[in-house]
Amino acid sequence: MVNQQTDDNVLAVGDTLGAEEVAVYRWLALHGQLDLVRMAEETGVDETAVSSAVDYLVRIGLVQRGKEGDDRLWVVDPHLVAAVATAPVERAIAEQQTQLRVFRDQFAQLASDYKEGRHGVSTDLETIPGLTQVRAALNRAAEQCREDMVTVQPGGTRPPEVLQDALLRDSQMLARGVRMRTVYHHTARFNSPSQAYVATVSALGGEYRTAHQLVDRVIIFDREVAFMTNRNDRLGAVVVREPSVVHFLYELFEQVWSQAQPFSDAATDGLEAVAKDLDRTILRLLAAGLKDETIARRLGMSLRTTRKHIADMMQALGAESRFQAGVAVSARGLLNDDGEPDAAPTTAPA
Repeated sequence: MVNQQTDDNVLAVGDTLGAEEVAVYRWLALHGQLDLVRMAEETGVDETAVSSAVDYLVRIGLVQRGKEGDDRLWVVDPHLVAAVATAPVERAIAEQQTQLRVFRDQFAQLASDYKEGRHGVSTDLETIPGLTQVRAALNRAAEQCREDMVTVQPGGTRPPEVLQDALLRDSQMLARGVRMRTVYHHTARFNSPSQAYVATVSALGGEYRTAHQLVDRVIIFDREVAFMTNRNDRLGAVVVREPSVVHFLYELFEQVWSQAQPFSDAATDGLEAVAKDLDRTILRLLAAGLKDETIARRLGMSLRTTRKHIADMMQALGAESRFQAGVAVSARGLLNDDGEPDAAPTTAPA
């Protein structure tokens, strides 16, 4: 029993009735008089608890006593008591709804002014500053999405709180019949929160694949609007609505999707096999002359982890420089004519 009385000793919304109070109220409703011994016997509540329950029910207004010397008790309609208890809350809600309507009306006028000011200005490209605004725009686009959402999600890890927010949004879209496909970096297979998220949403109908190399983040809704990372503001986004550009980005996603692999737990695939596959990709990127920072970004790995892989591979090749590593790769025939690695020096998974 939570006893949070108001000044008038009326039941408040936060108060609850315990099993003892409920049993005593029912007995009084049927008999209408105070008989502690009989009440205790028939309700299974001891006399002390019965007396306390009666006092509490009287105090909150569910029971009324007779005049002095009258041991009769009258129960009060609980709907009336509830109406009194909820009245302050309903008034507060009504006030907040009024404030909300005023707020929305003001911003509706601002939106009208915004549209008027942008009349004749192309809306094919829009810049959204700040993470909070980007999330709001993504949520709005997700609510309006009807058929299809595709995402390229680089990086090996995503914070659990971000995945929790995405879970609600994605589950709502899937429930509406929206097809949802996402490509992660292979390194996401090592991230437990990502594994749990993918397993949950896959069961709802989401589709997930992974690839070693990915372009920057892009999200496309209904082949009509695309969100891209703002190069000058990594927390912001660029929204593209120009049909030809959105079509190009969508076709680019389809190519990445067709070459990606179904999302799977790295441990299930075998850590050694995954490590060898990763080393082959790093070897190809090294052969292309890419810098450590570029390789790390392409593979969705931290720069520190990428450099450790490169150092381990150079040690396995017996090379002290990238030039020597290139000579060793060529001498061992580790790259075929297409620049693809036939094999790679084995390193331990990081």
